[in-house]
Amino acid sequence: MAETAAKPNLLIACGALAQEIVALQRLNGWEERLHVTCLPAIWHNTPQKIPEGVRRKIRAGRKKYDRIFVAYADCGTGGLLDAVLKEEGAERIAGPHCYQFYAGAAVFEKMMEAELGTFFLTDYLCRHFDRLIWKGFGLDRRPEIKELVFAHYKKLAFLAQLEDIGLKAKAEEIARRLGLDFEYRVTGYGELAGFMAEAAKTVALKKAS
Repeated sequence: MAETAAKPNLLIACGALAQEIVALQRLNGWEERLHVTCLPAIWHNTPQKIPEGVRRKIRAGRKKYDRIFVAYADCGTGGLLDAVLKEEGAERIAGPHCYQFYAGAAVFEKMMEAELGTFFLTDYLCRHFDRLIWKGFGLDRRPEIKELVFAHYKKLAFLAQLEDIGLKAKAEEIARRLGLDFEYRVTGYGELAGFMAEAAKTVALKKAS
């Protein structure tokens, strides 16, 4: 029996991870082995859309792919995404949200023990804070509700995927705007890299010699 080219796998991802996923693809040469499709990042403001959106992507992907992986944490779906993945036979990255898998589960747990009232930013959320958070929650129209929205937060932690002076400065400005203490951690890609490495493993197809 001779081997043919390996069949690629599919990764269904949150659009907020797209830039990091593409970077990892290129860095590791996974473009041919791991194909990627994304759902809108803005769905984090309406997480009830995520489970069925992922289901539709899985069912569409079955026409072409045998193995399908999902680069979503629970992301506020309250277990509904996991229920869909169990029904559809797909696997997701572990954790309740991207902050945990970027920081690493053990580090994130220690951060929560140190200060439960922590508001997190990633590179993506830092870049798009005004659109997704400030305008998304109506703070541009009603700035007086800022105290209500962020009432339980004491610290802003910027979990940076890349060392970028401009993004760090923007994150510090956001912390000042919100009246929060600032913490900066360069996490890199965290546990996303390992999850994608597993998703990129392919099995060579067999054919008669």
